[in-house]
Amino acid sequence: MQSSPPDRQRNRWRLCENHPTVGTNPHLRGADEPLNTCIVLYMCNPINMQLRHAILGLLDLAPQSGYDLGRAFERSVAHFWHADQSQIYRTLDRLEADGAITTRTIPQQGRPDRRVHALTETGRAELAGWLRAPLEDLQPKEPFLARLFFAAPLGVDGILALLDERETMVRAGLDQLRALPRPSGDLEALLRVATLDSGLQQGEAELDWLRSTRRMLEAQVAR
Repeated sequence: MQSSPPDRQRNRWRLCENHPTVGTNPHLRGADEPLNTCIVLYMCNPINMQLRHAILGLLDLAPQSGYDLGRAFERSVAHFWHADQSQIYRTLDRLEADGAITTRTIPQQGRPDRRVHALTETGRAELAGWLRAPLEDLQPKEPFLARLFFAAPLGVDGILALLDERETMVRAGLDQLRALPRPSGDLEALLRVATLDSGLQQGEAELDWLRSTRRMLEAQVAR
């Protein structure tokens, strides 16, 4: 991360000193130290969510291999963050180069060696900084809605077919979410269930909206 000019950095620290976490945490008050300055900047500026943050979060739960992470994405966070296996491996390489994770190779008989990744203190600091940073602005990007917005040339039948295709996709997604376990017990379990319920409720709300949109189109035809 590029450092700011000293005066600007000091001014930014003064602005951030009032942050509820920084102001009361003696470990974060040495703003002249590079790591502490990095945490301060994380906490006082929005940070766009990246795949690396999701991987750091999953590795904070337990050390894992790239294959393990791929399964974790499918089974626990797929309803809010998609990643394919090649993206995961590329991001792991970058995290290792940045010193955010370490990698231990475990020999296996008759199979490729297993590479298990774990967080370093640098990785934990980056994760903590992202979690404490202000939320990033909403930046909607929904290809289906973009297509629907411009779909008038398809005619009503074509638009209804588009809605049918979307409904099939949403129902399949809901089936996947309903198959996920609903852990209970500690705070981590509660938050996992909360994010799962968010995905389920959004899916159900979209089905309601699809039905309403279909009724409006059918009423248009009946005029």
